[in-house]
Amino acid sequence: MEASEPTTSSVTPKRPKIGAKSSQDLIFDTFVYVFIGIVTIATLYPFLNVLAISFNDSVDTVRGGISIFPRQFTLENYKLIFSYEGLITGFKISVLRTLIGTLAGLVSGSMVAYTLARREFQGRRFVSVFLAITMYVSGGLIPGFILIKNLDLINTFAVYILPGLVSAFNIFIIRSFIDGIPYALQESAKLDGANDFTIYWRVILPLTKPALATVALFLAVGQWNSWFDTYLYNGSNDSLTTLQYELMKVLQSTTTNSNNIRGENMSQLMSQVSPDAVKMAITIIATVPILIVYPFLQKYFVKGMTLGAVKS
Repeated sequence: MEASEPTTSSVTPKRPKIGAKSSQDLIFDTFVYVFIGIVTIATLYPFLNVLAISFNDSVDTVRGGISIFPRQFTLENYKLIFSYEGLITGFKISVLRTLIGTLAGLVSGSMVAYTLARREFQGRRFVSVFLAITMYVSGGLIPGFILIKNLDLINTFAVYILPGLVSAFNIFIIRSFIDGIPYALQESAKLDGANDFTIYWRVILPLTKPALATVALFLAVGQWNSWFDTYLYNGSNDSLTTLQYELMKVLQSTTTNSNNIRGENMSQLMSQVSPDAVKMAITIIATVPILIVYPFLQKYFVKGMTLGAVKS
């Protein structure tokens, strides 16, 4: 009899399905989603609470206890603020200074950044150090006011634009992005006969859109929210006051019952509303324009803010 060959039974191990997650992965994903949900709620709740109070009845707001929904919906808070005659002028000046200030700051900042990024510019180290010092040391309020006065910028629109033309922080952001652009592009443009301005306008600017969008958002928010320079230099000129300054006067009138606002019967109307309701309505009015602009710059803003990240 022939010996039967021994049979070996091989057990094939089960392979996990492609795309299947282990229990540890599910626990980790659940933790991440819960954490992100908590952070989202903590971020949105204050804004929704401010929005609810701004639309709530002024007298009912004094009782408190308002969460993210108004208890007694009304538009009287906004009607009261928009009936203030100085608001339209302030809104026009704020929009104008934001547009002009942002554009002028971008042009001047990008030009300085492009100059500092040029390898043949021998004084770029000295200028960079000088600009860095200005980020930590300033002349102070009184010397700044004397300078503005000696330049005859008081009671002029130019006082909103000229002092903010050059920002060291914005220059460094744009220069860091330009340093990441291959220098061979500039050399190639020179070989084709392009001068420095042509290289700056047709080569550098189109490639620095993320950095420019980041700086533009910084400049726009700063110009839009600024009111202290109006208080110092143009407070006595009703035709040059900004929206933030006028809203500050409205808020001050509701809290102190002062008569420093323009318009007939406005002081009497202000005494009939709750300061908290007017304060929240003012916050919404001042915030919404920037919130509308931000989504259009978000993709560039995120890329521009990662300039200093570690690169492999």
